[in-house]
Amino acid sequence: MIGRLSLGAIMVGALALTAGTGARADGYTVTRLVPGSAFHGVHGLGFDRDGRLFAGSVAGAALYEVDIANGTAKIAVPNPEGMADDIAFAPDGTMAWTAYLSGDLYARKGDGQIRKLASGLPGINSLAFRKDGRLFATQVFLGDALYEIDVEGAKPARKIMEKMGGLNGFEFGPDGRLYGPLWFKGQIAAIDVDKAELTIVAEGFKVPAAANFDSKGRLWVVDTANGQLVRVDVKTGAKNVVAQLKPSLDNLAIDAKDHIFVSDMADNGIQEIDPESGVAKQVIIGKLALPGGIAVVSAGGKDTIYVADVFAYRSVDGTTGGVSEVSRMHADGVTLDYPMSATAKGDVVVLSSWITGTVQLVDRNTGKTLEMLHDFKAPYDAIRLDDGSLLVNELGAKSLTKVSGEHGKDRSTIIGDLAGPVGLAEGPNGSVYLTEAFGGLVARIDLASGTRTVVAKDLKMPEGLAVTPAGKLVVAEVGAKRLVEIDPQTGTISEIASNLPIGLVAAPGLPPTDIPTGVAVGGSGTIYFSSDIENAIYRVTAK
Repeated sequence: MIGRLSLGAIMVGALALTAGTGARADGYTVTRLVPGSAFHGVHGLGFDRDGRLFAGSVAGAALYEVDIANGTAKIAVPNPEGMADDIAFAPDGTMAWTAYLSGDLYARKGDGQIRKLASGLPGINSLAFRKDGRLFATQVFLGDALYEIDVEGAKPARKIMEKMGGLNGFEFGPDGRLYGPLWFKGQIAAIDVDKAELTIVAEGFKVPAAANFDSKGRLWVVDTANGQLVRVDVKTGAKNVVAQLKPSLDNLAIDAKDHIFVSDMADNGIQEIDPESGVAKQVIIGKLALPGGIAVVSAGGKDTIYVADVFAYRSVDGTTGGVSEVSRMHADGVTLDYPMSATAKGDVVVLSSWITGTVQLVDRNTGKTLEMLHDFKAPYDAIRLDDGSLLVNELGAKSLTKVSGEHGKDRSTIIGDLAGPVGLAEGPNGSVYLTEAFGGLVARIDLASGTRTVVAKDLKMPEGLAVTPAGKLVVAEVGAKRLVEIDPQTGTISEIASNLPIGLVAAPGLPPTDIPTGVAVGGSGTIYFSSDIENAIYRVTAK
């Protein structure tokens, strides 16, 4: 279990050791500003025959066992096979799960060998066993189809039907039909898998995400957009809201006592709901979900950190570590698209998401979206210039791109053939600094000519970078798990801190940089960095 308490640095002579991580920093004090949490976004839930609760994470590529009594979690199946968007248990106790991004479906009986039952199904999302042991699964978002899966893994998946409207977390009902939500249609459907017949049993939801039956045959649905747990009468379609929770709900599981457990991506949390009273009890929760790039704004002697938290956009008080939520994924009326990097200039925060190809401009004071720009090729970082134009590091295009004009329609390449452009920061005299993670270097780009000058090389996977008030560069050298300071005039590299909890191993098929390690520097020179391993924010100060 990742530590959940904020721990200060323990001083040992001239060395500062951050408790719980073993970080080393000669001349600096490293403290955990925002505590970490379990999971890296939590999705599918399922109970085994012994009453143990399991939870899946896609971005973390791991399947967890949750200790409900103590509010902790431990990895049951690690990366790479552990990626789990949904989890189901067969009548004989076999556990199966879906690896959404890789398109694989895995199974394991007890502590036995992990078997791959199906592959080549990108967006494989939800699954369920029927009482006779037959297994069914759907593609959602990256596809829209229902399949029967061979439980022996010998035959390819058999397509039953397609274009249902996003059949998400589902379960077989007492009548033998498959019941589940249609994400894109706001409906609950019942499907006869043998006849390939679909019937709508309830509608009027915002974005229904999952549906399960309790022991009494009652159907329960979570609506991710409005954060509601709803009981549905499958005969009449009548709906009864039993619990009002926060949006970004993903899945649910029901234990032997009919207590309902609900996962929330943005909270990195699981709640237990009493089905009669609707009272919710938090089982486990995080301050942050999965922090990537960060930005800092200094005003009145105070630093405010803006965090691209993948499933939410949040701010952090640089003094107290207090976390405030600006917006979260899937909430009704909210514009947000899995933010992975953040920069700030004036009153505008720029969020970018390489996985969705988007760059979003947000009013820093109101939290309202000013512009959402699409169709970038894996944008890893973006900054706003004084004239309002943007510069975007497009890892997929290997280029630094300038964006201007109405709705960002005017786009031109400043320089191409970059080896993994990730971090980006404005430099002096019409230049920018960027990291080339795959090339192991930091470069300065002259914006007028596109000339590239190598500032430092032989680095191991440099990602986030920031410029200090003195004009030096602070870079997260993720492959070496350290922060370094670079003099851009001489290229001299000095270590700030090492043995840091950065560099979460990417899920299969994703770039090794996946969740970028963010670095930001406040007006007084205080350094902040994100930990994708712990889901934490750290503060680094000179002694």
